[in-house]
Order: sequence, then C-alpha cells, then structure tokens
Amino acid sequence: MRDDSNADLFGAPPPRQGKASVQAHQQRPSVSAAPEMARQTQPLADRLRPRQLSEVVGQDHLLGPTGLLAQMLRRNTLPSLILWGGPGCGKTTIARLLAREAKLRFEQISAVFSGVADLKKAFETASRFQQETGRGTLLFVDEIHRFNRAQQDGFLPYVERGTVILIGATTENPSFALNGALLSRCQVLVLNRLDDAGLEKLLQRAEQEAGKALPLTEEGRASLRAMADGDGRYLLNLVEQIQALPEGERLDTAGLATVVARRAVLYDKDREEHYNLISALHKSLRGSDPDAGLYWFARMLEGGEDPRYIARRMTRFAAEDVGMADPSALPLAVAAWETYERLGSPEGELALAQLVVHLATAPKSNAVYRAYNQARKLARETGSLGPPHHIRNAPTKLMKSIGYGKGYEYDHDTEEGFSGQNYFPDEMERVALYQPTDRGQEREIRKNLDRQAAIRASRRP
Repeated sequence: MRDDSNADLFGAPPPRQGKASVQAHQQRPSVSAAPEMARQTQPLADRLRPRQLSEVVGQDHLLGPTGLLAQMLRRNTLPSLILWGGPGCGKTTIARLLAREAKLRFEQISAVFSGVADLKKAFETASRFQQETGRGTLLFVDEIHRFNRAQQDGFLPYVERGTVILIGATTENPSFALNGALLSRCQVLVLNRLDDAGLEKLLQRAEQEAGKALPLTEEGRASLRAMADGDGRYLLNLVEQIQALPEGERLDTAGLATVVARRAVLYDKDREEHYNLISALHKSLRGSDPDAGLYWFARMLEGGEDPRYIARRMTRFAAEDVGMADPSALPLAVAAWETYERLGSPEGELALAQLVVHLATAPKSNAVYRAYNQARKLARETGSLGPPHHIRNAPTKLMKSIGYGKGYEYDHDTEEGFSGQNYFPDEMERVALYQPTDRGQEREIRKNLDRQAAIRASRRP
C-alpha cells in the first residue's frame, strides 16, 4: 500500500523518481512556512491592523481612558452604534475589536454587495446563535447608508429585541443618509480623520514591520503624509509602493511625486461636503478674509465643482452681505460670471478669483437683506391696504373726481428735491425698514436719509 504520509500542502505525494523532480519538491515551501507566506501576500494595511483597541490611532476621544467607547466597555453596556468618519480612519477595525472586547460573535456584511436575502440570513443566524449559546452578535454593516429606507427599517425589530448589536459604518452624514427611526435606536459616534501625528505613527509601524526605514527625506516624509489626506489605509498603500522600489537615493517631494499618486480630493457635489465647503466660502467672505476665501474657492474647484454654481452663490452674496455698502459688488459679480461663461476654464476662473477677493475686502452690510425680509413680513400682515390717494394714478376724470392724485407734489420741483410726503397707506404708521450701516457708501446714504427724515418731520401736519 502506498504511503502518502509525507504528502505536501496540496495533498499530492512527493515524487519518487528523478533527481530534478526531487530537487523541485525540496524547493517547495513546507506546511510550516505557508502561514508566513500568506502573511507576506497580505496588504500592509491588513498586516498592521491593530489587535487591540489601544493600538487604534487617532481616535483617543472615543478609545482613550475617558473615551465614550472605553466607558461603555467598562460598564459592559455596548449599544448599537453608527460610526461616521472618512475612509481609512479605523471604522472596520474598531467594530472587530469591540466584538472581541464585548465577547460577541462578529459578522460583517457590506451594503454595497448585500441585499434583503443576506440581511435575513444574518438575522436568522444571529437569532439561532443567541438561542443556542445565550450570546449576542455584533453585526457590522459597512457603507450602511447604501441601504434604502425599507432595508434600513428591516434592522429595527432585531435591534430592539437585542438579537444583534448593530455597528453601522458610513462616510456620509447620518442625519441625511439614515432613517430617523434607525438613528433613534443608535448612537452616532464621529471618527476623526487621521492627523499628521497619527499618520506618522503608522509610518513608524510600517518601518518596524519591514525592519528598515523608508527611503524618504524629512521633506518627502511630510509630503507622503500630506498625500494620504487623513486616510490611514491609503497611506499604507503608498508605503507598500515605496518599499517595492529598488534601493537608491532617498526621495524628496519631487522624487516622491514620480512614483506615487496623491489621493484624490474627497468632494461630493450633491452631498454634505458640497454644502460644508460653500458654507466655508460664504463665511470666509463675510468675515473679510480673502486668503481663506481663495482657499475654499480653490478647494471646490479642485473637487470638481461647477464654477457656475460658485458664481451664482457669490452673486447672491454680493446682494445679501455686501449690499449698499459697496453697490459695485453686484455688477462686478455679474461681470465675473459672464466672463467665465465667455472664457470657460481655466481662464475664466481668474475672474471668479478676483470676485472672491473683492467680496472679501468690500465693506459689508446686510441692511437691504434685512429690510427686504421685514417688508415681506409687513406686507403679509397688512393685507390689501391701498396706497394713499395722492400717489394713485389718475388717467380718467372719474379717478380725478374721487381724489386720485390730488395733492401730489413733484419732488423735482421742490427746493431740496425732496417733498417729504407720505407714501405708506393712510391706515398704517410709517415704518423704518432700511437701516443703513456706517460702513462704505452706506455711511453717506445714512446721512442723506437722516436729513430727509428731519425734513419730513418738519412738514408733518
């Protein structure tokens, strides 16, 4: 009977004849070497994945001694959670380690690849496991915002009964992406993007794992961290590319740019980041900071935003936030917008950059904006009161006979060019809606209005 006790990893018996065949067999990896080979084929990010929560980088506000998650584990009261944070900040790792610390069965699904059948199977397995062992299941759902509202509602009974502790991971704002019913049953924890110190820790771990330093100058090392843009996984992927290079000189910023690519700017033109950046641009302009305004303007362009959208928003800003303090801002905004339409990108973007600087450095007044809103409110409250008779149009004899136009003074015929007549309905008191500031051209407008108010008061019956 053939003895296969020395069969190799794949179950095949060792060859019995031929020197070359024997040598080939001897060069094959042994069974004991297989785990090490499998480890070497793993991506670096997987090989360096933390084995305990204390090793997770950049989330001390949750995992530090006084962190919220650390306190939950100490109290043995882990609720269902939504982990909200950018790519590569540790959401999946934290979920795995939470399951280990809380002694829960861990199951992971992705909303990108899973459907109703997968959810049903996960819930049934968790329910059966709970009945057989008395232990719960931590169900980790990656990209949970990808599930539609009906699928999200499917979690509710299992979360309420404690069949699963749900840990959902999302890069989208949960307020917009998740059902209110699901949110009410989960706590939302915000994970930070990795800062420079956190990314440096990952570089040091990679060097320790490889047993040698990365071939980078200090400048190149800083540039590598900047390229990662807060994404730890992406940083380690870049490190792998650098470690695979043949030995040579240390890379500076210019050398680094020739071998690895900068991470694409994160920007969704129809989601939260879109609104965050346009808000940052608006508030920078309102705060009279041209440098910050130019930065956020450039961030939006680099993210792929349509310059026409930015032009439209800045035109609104010129009317709302600059207003009569600098009446030239609004026609300049329209001119910059038109210049972009005529020139296109990238030449036309310079006109928009000029508009950013003008709006930021212009004196600010929202007096017209406030006056307009008050006027609308007053119009709703006063209903259909008619204008006083003396400013009504009187094209017919009948209209004239009932007083239309009677007593109207033509302002150009007065000495001051101002008659001081009342133009509000007779049934309501005069209301001062427009309150110009003492900034820019509104300073002169204020002086003129005060002068006219004095004339009006002197002629009041």
